[in-house]
Amino acid sequence: MSELSFPLKNDLSRKIIHIDMDAFFASVEERDAPSLAKSPLVIARHPKDTGGRGVVTTANYLARQYGIHSAMSAQKAYELCPQAVFLPGNYEKYRAVSKQVREIFQRYTDLVEPMSIDEAYLDVTENKIQAKSAIKVAKCIQHDIWHELQLTCSAGVSYNKFLAKLASDYQKPRGLTVVMPEDAVAFLKKLPIEKFHGVGKKTVPKMHELGIQALCQMMLVKRNLRIIGDQEDYFLLILFSLKAMHYRDES
Repeated sequence: MSELSFPLKNDLSRKIIHIDMDAFFASVEERDAPSLAKSPLVIARHPKDTGGRGVVTTANYLARQYGIHSAMSAQKAYELCPQAVFLPGNYEKYRAVSKQVREIFQRYTDLVEPMSIDEAYLDVTENKIQAKSAIKVAKCIQHDIWHELQLTCSAGVSYNKFLAKLASDYQKPRGLTVVMPEDAVAFLKKLPIEKFHGVGKKTVPKMHELGIQALCQMMLVKRNLRIIGDQEDYFLLILFSLKAMHYRDES
């Protein structure tokens, strides 16, 4: 194993795409039964059938307007939107569609890293269509998924996985967000603090109590981070990463 040397050298030449299917399970059900798209749709067994047990797997964007989200209890979702349609998940069908999506990815690169049934990283630095632009590849993938599977996805394009994933979530649904190396710090600074992986539900209120809504505000009050406890090292790591992001090897 090679030794870590400083200053850090960040490879800005890589072209990484993160694809995240939009409300995947709900979108598959809407595709197969278009009338469902007219109503708030929750993928979960109806709480009336389970004695109030169960959790929401996902929900369509109409249901999300009522505050319904994944991992919420089905009972809470029902209270927020009693008129919602509750549908048990068909996971065999979702896995089959996910396989079709991954087959589309493979047309463009073999360097595919699935993260779950509905998202994956693709390294398209070298790709099968010899495209110099990762944006072109991302648009081609979105086109193929829509025209072949009648589903939409959002894409994030950047030079590392961390930024590509944040970018894919930035303009959902049907989004395509590009974070160039020279724009990375500005992009991170303006993101809400809860968008960062590791900032959980318990941490967000503590950050808000400090007046921290975004990373740029956290940087202004970093000396007070000790009250967060075990999360301090994580946030300091983000700050260090921001400072190190554009280091070059001067030799």
